Amino acid sequence: MHVSRLLVYKYMEKGSLYCMLRDEVEVVELDWIKRVNVVKGIVNALSYMHHDYNLPIIHRDISSNNILLDSKLEAFVSDFGTARLLDPDSSNQTLLVGTYGYIAPELAYTMVVTEKCDVYSFGMVALETMMGMHPGELVTSLSSSSTQNTTLKDVLDSRLSSPKSTRVANNVALIVSLALKCLHSNPHFRPSMQEVSLKLVSTKSFPQPISAISLLQLKDEVI
Repeated sequence: MHVSRLLVYKYMEKGSLYCMLRDEVEVVELDWIKRVNVVKGIVNALSYMHHDYNLPIIHRDISSNNILLDSKLEAFVSDFGTARLLDPDSSNQTLLVGTYGYIAPELAYTMVVTEKCDVYSFGMVALETMMGMHPGELVTSLSSSSTQNTTLKDVLDSRLSSPKSTRVANNVALIVSLALKCLHSNPHFRPSMQEVSLKLVSTKSFPQPISAISLLQLKDEVI
């Protein structure tokens, strides 16, 4: 008897986060509350993979293309073709895989995969979700004087009006602050996904309006 193996996927009605952020019509459906929830969904998935399994599972290709959205715009991490278990008894050296623009910089010269590689990629996706575009140029300019006066409002997706609710505005600011910390060039200074998850359930309050909060303030904010 011939036996066939089938790989079954749950259908995700809204497609990828990448495509939705670039659809000028559908993107307005992805309001600030939904974007906050998308980021929280990614955080919870990665925290589970890194910390709640026998051996940490490293995805190695976290990007907006690999975040799928269902009909309720809830986020799911997909495409585990490059994922691997992190073996404490191994060097965990790896080939350079992943999506250009999301790969942690240290992989280029160490070729050693750790949880902090996924953390970096998450930081890129979280910023992309809030900005509505890939944050590449912003990330490279963060240490320059050109961003001294850049405010949070300057970089948020202009296709949406500013968050009306103080609670939502605080959540958006908190996510951007955490994302910037996840993008630290030194992986040792990046938070773990478990730490990010715990911070997102806190009630962090930013006293200034979004138009007065600078990116450098968020980068250096103690959370």
